[in-house]
Amino acid sequence: MTVEIRLARPGDERLIETAAAGVFDHVPRADLTAEFLGDPRHHLVVAIADGRIVGFVSGVHYVHPDKSAELWINEVAVAPTHQNQRVGRSMLDRMLAHGRRLRCRCAWVLTDRANPAAMRLYAAAGGEPEPAPSVLFEFDLDAAGSSVVDRSST
Repeated sequence: MTVEIRLARPGDERLIETAAAGVFDHVPRADLTAEFLGDPRHHLVVAIADGRIVGFVSGVHYVHPDKSAELWINEVAVAPTHQNQRVGRSMLDRMLAHGRRLRCRCAWVLTDRANPAAMRLYAAAGGEPEPAPSVLFEFDLDAAGSSVVDRSST
């Protein structure tokens, strides 16, 4: 079976919306898909088989006033029908090459040691795991009752 690996681009909205089952966590929304593809700092490498997306790697490259660009790899997903066929590795390699073209200083991804598939994938691609376990803090920015008022736009 032939699998095409490429960067998604504006105009691929319908392709993304009809991805194979098990690829995205939720059904892609047209408005969010268009916004993502229209943002030049958001990147999506897709794997396409038989006209449907069977996997993706999403990433964001960002800059900071005192640091060179970095590529944050947000998520890697492969449909169950295409797992263990090097699809994830091919997409990750393509995303890393894209990061090099963007002149990103580094690329990074956060995973959990309890995810053996991710641990194998990232190590095989040349990633170096940190010796200490990572900690992720998540902030609910949708919470009501925030006492901080942003007056920067007034």
